[in-house]
Amino acid sequence: MAVTENDLVDAMARRLGALGQPTRLALFCRIVQAGPAGHSVGELQAALGIPLSTLSFHLHKLVEVGLVSQERDGTSLRCCCDEAAVRATQGFLREACCPPLPAPTGRRGAGGKVA
Repeated sequence: MAVTENDLVDAMARRLGALGQPTRLALFCRIVQAGPAGHSVGELQAALGIPLSTLSFHLHKLVEVGLVSQERDGTSLRCCCDEAAVRATQGFLREACCPPLPAPTGRRGAGGKVA
């Protein structure tokens, strides 16, 4: 089944909505900053200083919208940013919200800047 424009808009709205909660945004930023290795749930809980049940609730939302993936590493659960989903969300925002920039004219004004 093909993905329609409405499906895409709905998916992006869910992703952006998930990031619209302060604790969840802070959690997502920590995960992104960790790079490909991600963080264990324990590391995230210690860094944010929130109860495990609260962390679990917010992680579930981020996983549900596709921004975060989780994998077992022995007895730990590691949380990683889904970089493809983040790039797709950024691309959607650029395409949907940002008008194309006008092509430079090549004329140079004072100080050598393109006019």
